[in-house]
This record gives sequence, C-alpha cells and structure tokens, in this order.
Amino acid sequence: MDIVLLSRWQFALTMIYHFFFVPLTLGLGWFVAILETIYVKTGNPMYKRLTKFWGKLFLINYAMGVVTGIVMEFQFGMNWSEYSRYVGDVFGAPLAMEALTAFFLESTFLGVWLFSWDRLSKPLHAATIWLVAIGSNLSAVWILLANGFMQHPVGYSLENGRAVLVDFWALISNLRGWFLIWHTLSSGLTTAAFFVVGVSAYHLIRKNQVEAFRHSFRIAAIIGLVMAAMSGISGHAQGVYLREVQPMAAAASEAHYETADPADFSLVALFDSTGKKATWSLEIPKMLSFLYYFKFEGEVEGINNVQEQYEALYGPGDYVPLVALTYWTFRIMVGVGTLMVALMAAALFLVWKQYPEKLNGWLKWGVWALFLPYIANTAGWVLTETGRQPWIVHGLLKTENAVSPLSPGAVLLSLVGFVLIYGILMGFDAYLLVKYAKAGLPAAKAENAAPELNEY
Repeated sequence: MDIVLLSRWQFALTMIYHFFFVPLTLGLGWFVAILETIYVKTGNPMYKRLTKFWGKLFLINYAMGVVTGIVMEFQFGMNWSEYSRYVGDVFGAPLAMEALTAFFLESTFLGVWLFSWDRLSKPLHAATIWLVAIGSNLSAVWILLANGFMQHPVGYSLENGRAVLVDFWALISNLRGWFLIWHTLSSGLTTAAFFVVGVSAYHLIRKNQVEAFRHSFRIAAIIGLVMAAMSGISGHAQGVYLREVQPMAAAASEAHYETADPADFSLVALFDSTGKKATWSLEIPKMLSFLYYFKFEGEVEGINNVQEQYEALYGPGDYVPLVALTYWTFRIMVGVGTLMVALMAAALFLVWKQYPEKLNGWLKWGVWALFLPYIANTAGWVLTETGRQPWIVHGLLKTENAVSPLSPGAVLLSLVGFVLIYGILMGFDAYLLVKYAKAGLPAAKAENAAPELNEY
C-alpha cells in the first residue's frame, strides 16, 4: 500500500464530505437574511415563518459543516506534517485569520439570532443573521486564500529549508485565490437557490402552504438564475487565468497535447489505460483559441510542451496529472452548470408568465434538480485539486514529499474510520434535512406568544 495514495484518498474523501455541507451554508445564510429583512420591512408574519423554516434547515447543515471542517484541519498535522512544516508559516496565516475573525463572528451571532427573537428589536435581530451570513462567507474567503497559495504560491521566501511569509498583502491579494472566492461564493448561492426551489417545489406540488412557498420559490428562482450565470462567468474567467499560472492543469482539462495556434476544442475524448493519453477525440476547430482569446486565433500551450518546460525548470519527472480525470470533471462541471442555468431560466419564465399547468410539470423536475449543484461543486473541486498534481503547492512542494512518516496501515485505518463516521454524519444530515423540509412551515401564532425552541 502506498502511503501517499492512501493519504490523498483520505483527504479527498473528507474534503468531498465537508464540501457537501459548505456551499449550502454559504448561500442559505444570505437567503434567510433576505427573508427576515422582508419581514422587518413588511411586518408580514408569513415571512417570519419562512425565515424560521429555512433558518432551521440552515442550522442543521451548519452544524454538520463545522464538525467535518475541524477534522480536515487536523489532517494537516496528522497526515501532512511535512507540508505543515514546509509551508505552515504561510498557509497558517489565513487559517488563523479565519478562526479569529470569521468563525467567531458567525458562531457568536448565530447563537444570538437563535435565542433572541423576542429579546431584540426586529431590525437588530435581522442584523444578527446578516452578520452570520457575512461571517460564513468571510470564513470561506480566508480558507480559499490559503488554497490560492497552494495553487499559485506568492508572498514567501525560502529560509532554512521552509517557506516563510514575507508579504501578507501579496498573499491576500493573490488573484488565483480571488478567482476561487468569486466562483465558490456564487456557487454557494446557486446551491442554496436550487435547494430552496426544490423544497418549495415539493410543497407546491402537494398544495402545502402554497402562498408562502410560492414566494420562496420566486425569490430563489431569481437568485438561482443570476448566480448560476455568475458561476459560469467566474468559472470561465478562472479557466482563462489558469492558463497563465497553471498551464499544465489548463492543458490537461482540455486534453490538449500539442501547442497550436489556433487550437481546437475537444468535445469528447477517450483515453488509454493510463488515463494520461487520449486515443480519440471529437474536436471543434479553432474553438479553444476562441474560448481563451475571444477570437479564432491565438496560441494555446499543450501538455507535451509544458512537460518539457517543467523538466527544464524543476528537473526530470512526470508533471502530467491524470488527464482523463481533469478532462471529464471539467466537462461534468460545465455541463451541469449549463443545465442549471437553463432550468432556472425556465422556472422564472413560467412563474413570470403564470402558466400553472406547465409550472406544475416543471416542479416535478425542480425537486430533483436540487442535487445538480452538488454534482457540479464536487466535480469542480476534484478538478481543482487533482489538476495541479504532482504538486501540493504548485512549483514548490510535491505531494509525495508532503506526507507524514506514518505506516500505511495506520493511514488505512483512519481512512476507513473517517469514511464510516462521515458517511453516518452525511446520512444523519440528509435525514434531518428531509424530515424538517417535509414538515413545512411552523404553525402561525400570535406575535406576542412565547417562542418554542423546537420552532428552530
């Protein structure tokens, strides 16, 4: 058993489990904040009930995300101690800022929001959930800036065999990180919008609390269309920038082997048993150049050329990632993303035109469509994290040199344990989300009635 492979599998699976919860938390917090603000502005108790309903689902998902996220950070010391030793001075800075600013902000005000419905004024109470949403997304910003360093290391110098932070501003202004932030935050809102649309569609089909869920459906459809389109735009911008800072990852995602001007776009490709060499490809002439330059000309570097450059720069070695994986995860992400834009556009059009009979048919699809963002998000992160291999920090530290000196058996045991525990947690989260989503809105009650904890 290969300890590097086992450690990679462990981190990959825990990351996928963790990121199952993260996008919904990032987006649903904003949605709850918007609903409570509407309640404060209008005084309509329906929006208060909607706020509490979606807030309960937010709380369930948030709790699971925190648990899984803590385990991921432990792994940097457990399975990746050489990585922590080598770049911990740089990588640890944004993680420390995340804990000191964002996490304390979101966790503190989440408690205030939960237990102060009748203790704070309406505007002040609404402000607390806005601070929760800001804190959740600020937390993601710091973490993604840390990941941006792994993708494109800046702001450091090598001293005594390790990377030392010398320019904090360069670290936090890293464009690679900010492209990740733009794409991830818009994807979070897209995920939340599809979740709200899907749950609302479930209740609309069954004629449950129709007026309330029609409002949440409309708001989410608008947000979903805008953010799904924004995710596509940010993803494309990130891909264009990727060609500059990670040319191998960019070339691998397109299965583009030879430098060409103009360059053709591979629509579908088949690969050999190694997963690194395409055996057949259906191509659109000149389209890859167009995607990069918005004109049907322009040089695009190929995998073979970049391999030669990397050998000259970093020494002999295989610098080609698993091309088949990066190629197909990219196309899954783009394909599902395009489908999401189309579905949200159709939903918004039908709502706008008020075609109830046609909308009812769409609603049946809308319930299942809530899974689409999860597919796109997972594919996107697999693409991001595998596309830079063999590097854990691009151009600075290889993955094989970053693992802890552990026995393969110990890593295998922890891998199995994490898979089982995380599987149980994910199942528990799904059970609670389904249970309370099906339950619908809390019963209407007088404004001055005593609150009950089980409302939340």
